[in-house]
Amino acid sequence: MTIKLGDKVPEVSLAHMTKDGPAPISTSDIFKGKKVVLFALPGAFTPTCSAKHLPGFVEKADQIKAKGVDTIACLSVNDPFVMGAWGKDQSVGEKVLMLADGSAELTKAMGLELDLTPRGFGVRSDRYAMIVDDGVVSMLNREEPGAFEVSGADAVLKAL
Repeated sequence: MTIKLGDKVPEVSLAHMTKDGPAPISTSDIFKGKKVVLFALPGAFTPTCSAKHLPGFVEKADQIKAKGVDTIACLSVNDPFVMGAWGKDQSVGEKVLMLADGSAELTKAMGLELDLTPRGFGVRSDRYAMIVDDGVVSMLNREEPGAFEVSGADAVLKAL
């Protein structure tokens, strides 16, 4: 079942890279008492994700945060080392929290997985953006497979 407006984000443990290496971070740590923009994509270092999706949020981070957003987070079914390296490659700095959902636990719990096994990529995340207020989904823009129209930074800014 796919998560929908008004649903609470499931409680799972993700990972992110810190100066001391990979560290766990729970969804309650990310969302409790905060307004968060979470966007997800099929994979780090992939063409659309690297050329359009993540760069748009890095470029517009200040405008998004000026609308009352506490955290902008990028989620992918990759490990924290890959997400950390991709964040460095994309000059993310502190603008976007790079979250690794290595086993697709959150992705599957929200029903937002994309099975790319026939293409050799395994189970990944769909491309989407959501606004989460204190753990509750208040906006969800999910892309059709292969599309990049409703989940970018501009779409999120309009929704805020």
